[in-house]
Amino acid sequence: VLGYSREETSLGDETNTQEILALEQQLELWGLRPARRAVARSQREGAEARLAGTVARVDYEVTVAYAAAVSAERRAVLADEAARAFAQARRVSEERLSGGDVSGYQHRRLLLEATRYATIRSIALIARDSALRHLMILTSGAAPRDPSLRPILVDTLIPSPLDIAADSLVARSLLANPDLRAAQRDLETARAGIGLAGAERIPTPTLTGGLKEERLASGELLSGFVAGVSLPLPLWNRGGGGVAAARADVSRQEVEIGRLRNQVTNEVEVAYAMHQTLAVQVTELSQQLGDEARKARNAAATAYAEGEIGLLEWLDTVRAYYEAESSYLTLWSESIARRAALERATGATLF
Repeated sequence: VLGYSREETSLGDETNTQEILALEQQLELWGLRPARRAVARSQREGAEARLAGTVARVDYEVTVAYAAAVSAERRAVLADEAARAFAQARRVSEERLSGGDVSGYQHRRLLLEATRYATIRSIALIARDSALRHLMILTSGAAPRDPSLRPILVDTLIPSPLDIAADSLVARSLLANPDLRAAQRDLETARAGIGLAGAERIPTPTLTGGLKEERLASGELLSGFVAGVSLPLPLWNRGGGGVAAARADVSRQEVEIGRLRNQVTNEVEVAYAMHQTLAVQVTELSQQLGDEARKARNAAATAYAEGEIGLLEWLDTVRAYYEAESSYLTLWSESIARRAALERATGATLF
């Protein structure tokens, strides 16, 4: 600390002045500086671990948002296909109604189903736009106002069951989970804080040295130096509260780490079990759907248009196809989300 002071005393017409320029330096003995460095190092490592946790969280959110957008876009396509099929069926039904080939009840039933699927289409379009907007906000910070600038999503990944055992993923997550690592660094910071609080209890001496000039009333100018040492006396504050607080913080962090370990273990086990189940179901459904299911739906539409099957049979075919495809998309996006959750928890690359 660089300090300057001026003193002036007077008696009658006589005045004495003193000017002192001094430098003060604390002698941080007793391991005070190493203790502060240990605390700062642990704080820096904790900040790096929290940054890694934030990056992992963003990766997870983008992956889940992408899967949701793919699923929503596919649902919108399905709903649009169903709406076009009902528009064609409506024209066929109107022609048959005018020719007396169908009853008014069947025609009204078709109109009711057409209205139902038109509503489903509107909801699907809204969900698609919302999912795409959310994805683009995550990846670019803003959604484009021009619909033609929306991204084309071409993800065709079919998740399969993982060949890794759940115990291996749990063990990896307990080592690499960013939230758990940040908590462990916080524990190290708290432990280093005990050493720092203990070192701060010991008084730190301060050395002072500098130059002094004194002008007497007679006009003479005297010069010299100043030197001194000061030592705080901890008579009323011995720093015991700081040490006790640091120890309590260590106990709190130890409990928090135990809670996080149990939470991470449970999250990994649940995500793993659900992913494995969903992956099996997605694989089985993907083999049953696709081109063959689409051909069956188109064949039913042709058969209805040519009068080979009735309205109820065609409606059952349309409903079964839409519900099967919609269920597949739900399972697919949820499977992607579970795998992304495992990636986030373990720090492993599972895609």
